[in-house]
Amino acid sequence: MWLIAAILSAVFAGLTTILAKCGIKKTDSDVATALRTVVVLLFAWIMVFVVGSSQGIAQIQPKSLIFLILSGLATGASWICYFKALSIGDVNKVVPIDKSSTILTVLLAIICFGETEQLAVKLIATLILAIGFFLMVEKKQTEQKNEKRIWILYAILSAVFAALTSILAKVGISNVESNLGTAIRTGVVLIMAWIIVFAKKKHTQLKSLDKKELIFISLSGIATGASWLCYYYAIQNGSVSVVVPIDKMSIIFTVAFSYFVFKEKLSTKAFIGLVLMLTGTLLMVFFK
Repeated sequence: MWLIAAILSAVFAGLTTILAKCGIKKTDSDVATALRTVVVLLFAWIMVFVVGSSQGIAQIQPKSLIFLILSGLATGASWICYFKALSIGDVNKVVPIDKSSTILTVLLAIICFGETEQLAVKLIATLILAIGFFLMVEKKQTEQKNEKRIWILYAILSAVFAALTSILAKVGISNVESNLGTAIRTGVVLIMAWIIVFAKKKHTQLKSLDKKELIFISLSGIATGASWLCYYYAIQNGSVSVVVPIDKMSIIFTVAFSYFVFKEKLSTKAFIGLVLMLTGTLLMVFFK
């Protein structure tokens, strides 16, 4: 079941990207993220009450609560560092470092949780994934001549926090129903998202939101909520080193949706990278 949940997580994550792209043509990305997180939180708590896990709030151990909060903070910190790195660095340099969070997560899962089954296969698959990620990144020229080297630090921190998100969440939901755990950590992410909006004084843009884009943002939030619920169920019941690569394969669904919705096509290099990513993920799944 956790494998199915991981696959569904990837499908919904792919939908999230497409719907989000439709919703940020005019709307600022920080504002859209904060609004989308509101929908995710509502969706998460609805699921909590549907499955009847709300009664488990009183039984949450302090350790689990702390790790859930830390997981939410790590998610927010990853977003902040990632977009800061993009704002001062070259995209084709920042993205590969950020994507390395998958590799770091697998290695941390092996070390922290002793997920050493088929270790040689996992390490080979991780290497294949790394090559695939780098090939998927299209190089873009930058007009920025005097590039500040500080972007490297932000990009590395983005990857580290993204990896920590999954590891901390695994610990946090070990004794907590996955839907309830997701709802709690989403609340933390929501707070951080709105802090960013108000810190950048972008809250004034809420008055002039495009209604059509607001619908897409809301749908994107529902897709994100569904993805997170499936993802953290898979994390709770499966191997982190297998779940995370499967979840990252949402890029396959994103590419497919982009082809049919936006008529976007892959370059030969990017297609090879996609095939390598799929190969590495399948190796982990079949030799788990």
